[in-house]
Amino acid sequence: MKLSTRSRYGLRLMFSLAMHGNKEPLQLGEISVRENISEKYLGQIVIHLRAAGLVNSVRGAQGGYNLARDPKDITVLEIVECLEGDLSIVDCTDHPEDCGRESHCAAVEIWRRLSVEMRKILSGINLEDMIRIHFDKAAALNFRI
Repeated sequence: MKLSTRSRYGLRLMFSLAMHGNKEPLQLGEISVRENISEKYLGQIVIHLRAAGLVNSVRGAQGGYNLARDPKDITVLEIVECLEGDLSIVDCTDHPEDCGRESHCAAVEIWRRLSVEMRKILSGINLEDMIRIHFDKAAALNFRI
């Protein structure tokens, strides 16, 4: 399974907002330059993030976006599910009634376990963790020089 660019770019957008802090709102144009992502595409992504209550928008010349909650309270799972929808590997893991083979299919248990573990990992990482990872990597890079 591959995540769409919408999820990958959406996570980068959210990380950018988290790194910026909740100072003044951050404009999509600035995020676009920082992350090398089309501003138009970010505009489409932020609509979903705003509808899910993950970001706030501020209107006006000095407007833009900021996180709706503290970075420690926003998980990667929330972001990815907001942008991808259902993360089940296969439909039968969440809707066994849709498959006539569920009662004797050995593979469904594999897909179910994989879905559970994927959700567990993504829900165990929040934007604050990502900031920490970023600074740890930067410190390691500076140490090598």
